Amino acid sequence: MSLAEIQRKIISDAEQEAAVLLEKAKSQAAVISGEADAEIAKIEAHYAAQFSKEEPEIYRRREIVSDLDIKKILLGGKYALINRAFSGALDRLANLPKEEYLGFAEKLLDRVVESGSEEVRVSPSERYITEEWLAGYNQKRGKMLTLSADRADIAGGFILQSGDIQTNCSWDMLLRWVRDDIEADVAQRLFSE
Repeated sequence: MSLAEIQRKIISDAEQEAAVLLEKAKSQAAVISGEADAEIAKIEAHYAAQFSKEEPEIYRRREIVSDLDIKKILLGGKYALINRAFSGALDRLANLPKEEYLGFAEKLLDRVVESGSEEVRVSPSERYITEEWLAGYNQKRGKMLTLSADRADIAGGFILQSGDIQTNCSWDMLLRWVRDDIEADVAQRLFSE
């Protein structure tokens, strides 16, 4: 056998052996790929089953959270409307016609005056409770109330002061006192369906 024939024989044997090895590698790769595909399918099936079990709960929770958000927004809106209603009531009290305003102030004074020599503090913008009106009140009832030069930061009404003791009869305070008692009724009137 010549050198060229030996060389061809070696190359031929090497090509056959390479073809066998390549075929073996391809079949191993196909087995590994099949196993990986089966594992992927198994994992996908597991998560799909788990999601289908949890899906209703996920939607239920999402609905609960959205309902809570809606209720929170509605409650905030209702609270704002209630505040507006009480603010409107304060504005109406502050802007009562003179006779009604003074009649209400007179009834309040009748209830809270004790010694008859207290000071009456009013707002800097008070229009109706004046020294003249107070003089008339004193004359009718035999009192000696005086209008304080010290003004109060109130929307209307007055603060009766005797020494260190103050009785707050401002419209702000009167509404604050009754708000807790009537807030539920106001809410029912505003939001009854």
